[in-house]
Amino acid sequence: MRRIVPILFILLSASTARAQDIHFSQFFQTPLLRNPALAGIFTGDYRVNAIFRDQWTSISNAYKTGSLSGEYKWAVGKGADFLTTGLEILYDKAGSAALNTTELLPALTYHKSLSNDKPMYLSLGFMGGLVEKTLDMSKVTTNSQYNGTAYDPALPNGETILSPNVHYLDGSLGLSFNTTFGADNQNTLYTGFSYQHLHRPKNSFYKDPTIELDPKYVVSAGVKSVIDEFAYFSLQGDYSKQGPSTETIAGVLFSYKLGDDPENADYTLSLGGFLRWKDAAIPILQLDMQQLSVAISYDANVSELKTASQGVGGFELSISFRGFLDKEAARFRLLCPKF
Repeated sequence: MRRIVPILFILLSASTARAQDIHFSQFFQTPLLRNPALAGIFTGDYRVNAIFRDQWTSISNAYKTGSLSGEYKWAVGKGADFLTTGLEILYDKAGSAALNTTELLPALTYHKSLSNDKPMYLSLGFMGGLVEKTLDMSKVTTNSQYNGTAYDPALPNGETILSPNVHYLDGSLGLSFNTTFGADNQNTLYTGFSYQHLHRPKNSFYKDPTIELDPKYVVSAGVKSVIDEFAYFSLQGDYSKQGPSTETIAGVLFSYKLGDDPENADYTLSLGGFLRWKDAAIPILQLDMQQLSVAISYDANVSELKTASQGVGGFELSISFRGFLDKEAARFRLLCPKF
């Protein structure tokens, strides 16, 4: 494809070559995007997560990404098994050519209890749905529109794009394990593996059948360790591989409960940082107010693009709300994973 494009589009293309899928620095707030088997691993029977990312604000028309997800779970059978249904809605706008991506992905996860004495679960999840990508051709410029002395928008762009709209079905499958350990089972851990883009969906604006999404493999892990009745820390990380691209992100949050009653703290303040290897350093501040959690983070770009981006990466804001709709389900309250 022959193009004369703004430098932004070149930079965005370079970034896409490193990691083909949309990602968030607060990855722990987007469990369905990481692995559908991580759905439902929280204290409560429902959770709603919203997150917004504004990337590379030093360059106009950069990435703007938003995610809204919801999960609801309930006990099944006579044991401690439970089922989670979820929905992931994702929107992304990228670059000068206004490349828009919208995803609508329902999810279903089954959690099998492995212990009668404490939370210990093996979970299997599936997520799949519709993806739409659109391109605003009025904002695409090419060398065919160069008249020898200047750019002329009246000239045809010479592109053979058959449709500026692409629709396809996409799906992912995941497995996870979580449990508690230590004194009084106060500590928790989880690990998981997911396989995404199950059938390598075609996504070419040129209707080229050879252009498809590479499968993506994601390995996730996390540990929450209690220091005392007021303080604890959480370590989390993801490793993903998609085609020739890999991404590693990991970090730690230190949390402190405010007030005199740690069992029913009104506020918990968390501070920490994450590192996306060879890309960005990410400080994070989070405040939990009982059922409501708000977190902000900022990517300080340390990659080869730091000169063009002036070190500016991405700002993220996330809001999470979780709780119980079935307040009488005492057994389910006790045996749900406590993350």
